[in-house]
Amino acid sequence: MAINERDHVLLLSFTDAERCRAAFEEAKNLPGLRQSAILARTSDEDLRVLDGYVRRAGIPTLGSSVVGMLIGLIGGPVGGFLGLSAGALLGNAAEAKNLTDGGAALITLSTRVEANSSLLILDARESSAEPADALAQAYGVRLERLPAAEFAEQVREVERAADQVDAEETADSGGEKG
Repeated sequence: MAINERDHVLLLSFTDAERCRAAFEEAKNLPGLRQSAILARTSDEDLRVLDGYVRRAGIPTLGSSVVGMLIGLIGGPVGGFLGLSAGALLGNAAEAKNLTDGGAALITLSTRVEANSSLLILDARESSAEPADALAQAYGVRLERLPAAEFAEQVREVERAADQVDAEETADSGGEKG
């Protein structure tokens, strides 16, 4: 999906884990929400992903499977099975890429999570700022709204830096990873 000016990454910081969880559940009903997650840092600085939600999870795999099966039916029952399998594989690959991108995004945001606090992260295409602003106001927390294009560039910078470190480690070890 192409990023446009209505796409935002919304960040809400909490010191109360229960209130963060409640806001996470309520956020599932926000118009335009695509995905959300809770990142939390413990008092001993461990970072954890406490929960995550993806609207329409599994749709790429299911959709690709059905399309592949329908195309494959031209070749008969075996073609239908092969089309279904190929479609599922392609859809699953699309979802796996989304999960990898999501992991890099969480790593990028990890520096914003202080000890004994939680960060509610929302990925949304907003037609209006009001619903998310009202959510933040209802829980008494500050809402930080990042343009998705700007955030995507931050994630790419983190990925490039990680790739460079990986390449340097590989070169230092004589071409062996480990």
